Amino acid sequence: MDKKLSYASLKKFCLDEGIDVFGVADISQVRDEFKISAEVAQKLDRAICLGVRLSGAVLSEIDIVPTKLYFHHYKIVNSFLDFIALRLCNMLQKQGYLALAIPATQIIDWEKNIGHLSHRKIGYLAGLGWIGRNNLLVNEKLGSQFRLASVLTNLPLKADRPTKSDCGSCRLCVKICPAQAIGENPSDFNHQKCFEKIKSFQHQRQVEQFVCGICVNVCRGKVK
Repeated sequence: MDKKLSYASLKKFCLDEGIDVFGVADISQVRDEFKISAEVAQKLDRAICLGVRLSGAVLSEIDIVPTKLYFHHYKIVNSFLDFIALRLCNMLQKQGYLALAIPATQIIDWEKNIGHLSHRKIGYLAGLGWIGRNNLLVNEKLGSQFRLASVLTNLPLKADRPTKSDCGSCRLCVKICPAQAIGENPSDFNHQKCFEKIKSFQHQRQVEQFVCGICVNVCRGKVK
């Protein structure tokens, strides 16, 4: 099947299943960064990036601390993404291709915020947005109000291109961050300050896992 036709077919499948943003990244130059078997990684040159929008109503309840409702919503959205990624993998394997689903949230090192790969980087390479001051992927329409999962494959697919957009003059996340972890540039983001703050939320029993959502709530994109 033609690369463009394969892309269109997969995109239709994912959107029909409830995915809100879809993109494909060429990962041939970044797969050495992945925390997966090098032998497996070298066989995969495309990453299908899937995103599901978070509830604006749930996020709007977040003020200076995350809420239990947000924590539950966060888990459900991640589970939904993982389910769709699994269905996509099964479909690709039935067609004779390799497919490896990377969970929406599976952190290997919390202090450094490292997973098997960076969904944010994959999303950027797949043209879904840019890395914002908040160190999250920012989509033009959704802001940072979405979650991501990735499926690595060797299916020949048209790859999307990164956007040249950025946060511009918006600094809402800088002003509201309770940890003061967000700076002028994405490279200024202080992972340690962020981790210490979300750890304090857990210790205060605000939530049962390391989540925050405060900067996500104010990063809403151009279309509300």
